Amino acid sequence: MDTTQNIGIKFYQNLGKLFYAIAASDKVVRPSEYESLRKIVKSEWMKVDDVEDDFGVDAAFQIEIVFDWLDNEELNAEESFGQFEAYYKENKSRFTDKIKQLIWSTCNAIAGAFSGKNKSELMMLGRLKLIFEN
Repeated sequence: MDTTQNIGIKFYQNLGKLFYAIAASDKVVRPSEYESLRKIVKSEWMKVDDVEDDFGVDAAFQIEIVFDWLDNEELNAEESFGQFEAYYKENKSRFTDKIKQLIWSTCNAIAGAFSGKNKSELMMLGRLKLIFEN
């Protein structure tokens, strides 16, 4: 695995943590949130770059893999969000305006996938917005 490949995989894994945190902020990850994430990974995230994992699979699928794993382990949304935030602060140059916009639209789609956005999701979206603005 070369350095570029490793950086790309870690990038997508941390996005999986963020998207899980948004979905799990209300303590329940719903099937509609999973479905929303899967559609966006296939339609948008796979177009971002050509990085593949060791098995020749588009690294963007790491988003889904990490999301699924975190949900199966029932990890804390706050902890996942904190891990994404730490990664973001250490790798700001990787987050172009275009990538931030795609992250934002993905988070909004996940949050709105089940009967609109609730208070927990809105609060986490607000925190994400503040992170991106600083």
